[in-house]
Amino acid sequence: MTKIKQSTQLLLGPTPAVLISCGTDTEKNIITLAWVGVVNSSPPMVSIAVRPNRHSYNIIRDTGEFAVNIPGEEQVDIVDGCGTLSGRNLDKFEHFNLTAVMGIQKYAPMIEECPISMECKLEHTFELESHTVFIGRVVSTYLEGDFLNEKGKIDFDRCRLIGFCSGSYLKTAPLNLKLGYTLKK
Repeated sequence: MTKIKQSTQLLLGPTPAVLISCGTDTEKNIITLAWVGVVNSSPPMVSIAVRPNRHSYNIIRDTGEFAVNIPGEEQVDIVDGCGTLSGRNLDKFEHFNLTAVMGIQKYAPMIEECPISMECKLEHTFELESHTVFIGRVVSTYLEGDFLNEKGKIDFDRCRLIGFCSGSYLKTAPLNLKLGYTLKK
């Protein structure tokens, strides 16, 4: 195999394509992000990278709350739409017929229709050149019951998630291999 040098670009992926929901006393919004990730396990923390000119940026910064909603692959139209339409111009919950549900947080609703939701409290903020990285502590996690296996764990054969890389949405499929499987060979 011969590697061919390319222009400098981010090809770390697929990364999850998620719907970040946030809100205030008077509005709620959804932004699609693929620049998200796990950054700490105890306590559980996630990172999201948001451009400061996005409508959700000030909502998250000012309230200190957001929810990470992980959609299934059948929801890719909603993911793309929430990433291309601005919450300044319309209510995305209403436009995409989504249900905002509150968990334990005061401002940030979750999206009922997404199979996985995690409520997050803002812990750290890092200003970078093009984006601000918000680090949120996961304060509660919710999973659609139909996606649990008999042991109460997520069943990825039932819950197909969306990946994103280099401007394209990708399907994810489980390999059905567990961490450390090579040690058992």
